[in-house]
Amino acid sequence: MTPLVVRYAEAEVPTEYGLFRVVVYRDGEASAPAEEHVALVVGDVSSGDAPVLARVHSECWTGEVIRSHKCDCRDQLDKAMRAVAEAGRGVVIYLRQEGRGIGLGNKVRAYALQQGGVDTVEANRALGFADDGRDYGVAAAMLKDLGARRVALMTNNPRKVKGLEHGGIEVVTRVSIKAEPNLHNAEYLAVKVKKMGHI
Repeated sequence: MTPLVVRYAEAEVPTEYGLFRVVVYRDGEASAPAEEHVALVVGDVSSGDAPVLARVHSECWTGEVIRSHKCDCRDQLDKAMRAVAEAGRGVVIYLRQEGRGIGLGNKVRAYALQQGGVDTVEANRALGFADDGRDYGVAAAMLKDLGARRVALMTNNPRKVKGLEHGGIEVVTRVSIKAEPNLHNAEYLAVKVKKMGHI
């Protein structure tokens, strides 16, 4: 059976939060162009009795690169990296699932629809996509490879908890990771709660 992911490269990288071991994984499907996902690791994350502090984070080019105010992704990534570094043990899984799985181009198309008055869920549906097309099987496989089978998961999204548990990861506890809303993302955050079940 082909593995979901294959460990491809790793090195220590200093960041503004501290030193992280950056572990790059590639999709296990050799016939397709390899998508690369990243684990940002601090300390020994092999599960013992104590769960590993973890965040499963999906790529957000608009929020993380051009610092868009339309979402809370950059704030959540910053908080997760800071929390893991301060704890001295943990992992941030960074998945290449831009726009809740629809890709950057379609995400920008959804933004254009939102400028016309629809919300983020309605925009995805209008483009023919599910409300949230992300898959957490790859994240579960990465955590298993790192030895982190029991986690304290930083998330407000119950689907992430279920997705990891379905992949064989025990989510011992959920840790809230909240960013302050701003003028541009308050409605988006409200829609995530109302229509997508976020906490």
